Amino acid sequence: MRMYNVTVHVEASIETTWLDYMMNRHIPDVMNTGCFIEARISKLESDEDRGGLTFSIQYGAESKEKLREYQQNFAPTLQAEHLQKFGQKCLAFRTEMDVLAKFVSNSNEHD
Repeated sequence: MRMYNVTVHVEASIETTWLDYMMNRHIPDVMNTGCFIEARISKLESDEDRGGLTFSIQYGAESKEKLREYQQNFAPTLQAEHLQKFGQKCLAFRTEMDVLAKFVSNSNEHD
């Protein structure tokens, strides 16, 4: 699996509006491209005061080819829409990762 991570620093004044947009519009739009099989959004915990909040949105693609399809055919439009809506109040950077292994807890099992 290939993970596509988008880290976004968001001004505190727009947190609620941005989260609503991400969860009800942007992430569903990304998932509707058919390029990803899963997505999650997380809020980073930090002791630093940077004057805003940081979030990570992770999308899982079955292959590098599916990620490239997204980047070539869909990302420019979706990123432009986000930029138009929030401008410089959100700063994002993107990374890609290959998942080497996945471990799941067996916490429901008791000895």
